[in-house]
Amino acid sequence: MSEFTAGTHENGAPRPSDAHSLSVGSNGPLLLHDVALVEKLARFDRERIPERSPHAKGSGAFGEFEVTEDVSKFTKAGFLQKGAKTPMMARFSTVAGEQGSPDTWRDVRGFALKFYTDQGNFDMVGNNTPVFFVRDPMKFPDFIHSQKRTPDSGLRSGNMQWDFWTLVPESAHQVSYVMGPRGLPRSWREMNGYSSHTYLWVNEAGEKFWVVYHWLSEQGVHNMTNEEATELAGTDAEYHRRDLFDAINRGDFPSWRLEVQVMPYDEAKDYRFNPFDLTKVWSKKDYPRIPVGRFTLNQNPSNHFAEIEQAAFSPSNTVPGTGVSPDKMLLARVFSYPDAQRNRLGTNFNQLPVNAPKVATNSYDKEGAMQFHHSGAAPVYSPNSYSRPYADEQGTSETGWEADGEMVRAAYTLHAEDDDFGQAHTLVREVYTEEERQELVKTVVGSLTDVEEPVLSRVFDYWTKIDAEVGANIEAAYRAGAEEQVPGNDPVDVDA
Repeated sequence: MSEFTAGTHENGAPRPSDAHSLSVGSNGPLLLHDVALVEKLARFDRERIPERSPHAKGSGAFGEFEVTEDVSKFTKAGFLQKGAKTPMMARFSTVAGEQGSPDTWRDVRGFALKFYTDQGNFDMVGNNTPVFFVRDPMKFPDFIHSQKRTPDSGLRSGNMQWDFWTLVPESAHQVSYVMGPRGLPRSWREMNGYSSHTYLWVNEAGEKFWVVYHWLSEQGVHNMTNEEATELAGTDAEYHRRDLFDAINRGDFPSWRLEVQVMPYDEAKDYRFNPFDLTKVWSKKDYPRIPVGRFTLNQNPSNHFAEIEQAAFSPSNTVPGTGVSPDKMLLARVFSYPDAQRNRLGTNFNQLPVNAPKVATNSYDKEGAMQFHHSGAAPVYSPNSYSRPYADEQGTSETGWEADGEMVRAAYTLHAEDDDFGQAHTLVREVYTEEERQELVKTVVGSLTDVEEPVLSRVFDYWTKIDAEVGANIEAAYRAGAEEQVPGNDPVDVDA
């Protein structure tokens, strides 16, 4: 038997028809007081909420996170204690493309997680790469603009992208990732996720530790070629979305294990790289990964819009035992992410079921559009004399850190081995194989179809600074005529 009653209006009253409008005679004009038609069209006109600016195209699923190891010496967070099981959800996405863009465009993939813990919601907003393009949030809107569309033609532009990247050399490490094999994951199930940012953990004794999260795919990490991605972009734009949904539907539940790098609090100041620089990674030789647990996705959404499109993630969602770090990008995201959701979904977006914590709340925030949960007749101010509790914590913040100095607009103070190209060189020269470096050259050359001077010369210089041999090969391949590309900015085989 169907769980639905006969058709109704939104006020619950019986609906006369979902097939025929009210008209003057069978062939006459329609009538404004046809509530069924007006209500249906008015709601249809308002079906689309603003899409996310970055990460617009994506999907996700629900599951459970289980802690299998003891990390209590690092954090007192309840959901991170051995044996804890926490319901959660994940959303995967591309960064630059709009809602209708193909899943298989070369791009960073978003990897956002929400844990519905007994102490409130904890969110981790990461990517499938451990670094990012910029380290100062002042540059973030400009970076996103450069990856979108030009103001005149409305087309995406390789020239615009490379213009920005080559003028912002801190992008080199991330660009090396995106242009390499992991720029085209075969599926969301077969890619890792990273917090990228450094976070803070605090244990029961009040000791503090810096931490980076690594979510490692238990399906393995597999990628696709430019040619495969181009073909799929034209034949199945929802390839990744379909793959995840179908896998869960058939009971092939994907899982990721959590491992963390942990740095003692006092070691951050003198570590050879700035541990809060989003364009850098910590050496696993210096800070080996420590196993924590795993999450499994075992439930598809029953309504994509309500449970995925309306899902809102933010690094501002921390719980006791966790906190943020002096990472400038992270600190800006703590404000910007929930503010973007207030604009996109409305003031009370946290009251939507997919975003609501499973624990009771007591907030003195009130009213705003679409408020559903409220505090009744209780006082709406604090302090008050009428038994409604309020917080009044004073003293040193449990998840704070020390800072001094004048207020300045300046780059991070460099650590001993900080530079923009060193880690990018290590990735390209020591991590990638010779075959992957050759594919990297083809991919970069393929992206230069519409790149013009002076940007083109800066591209060659940029890659030469990353790796002299790769830079020389990119310029040589381009000069030899590899600028003739197949549609979609993917390269032809320059050896053919």
